[in-house]
Amino acid sequence: MPLAQTGNWRKTRSQIAIAVRQHPDADVTELRRQLKAERLAEHVNQVVNSAPPLTADQRARVAALLTGGGDAA
Repeated sequence: MPLAQTGNWRKTRSQIAIAVRQHPDADVTELRRQLKAERLAEHVNQVVNSAPPLTADQRARVAALLTGGGDAA
């Protein structure tokens, strides 16, 4: 999955608002999931860009968290 571009989540947030305004009983579960993923991707991208490079062990621990491996601390 490619990294989200900055601000993509704003478009998704707008899609949710429009869907709910036009159809108050609309199922926007998937859009909300997408919104969370896009906001997380933007935050991770900002953190990665501002931090020094990770070691192989640090990358493995972060990857375990992101792939559902639980608390990799």
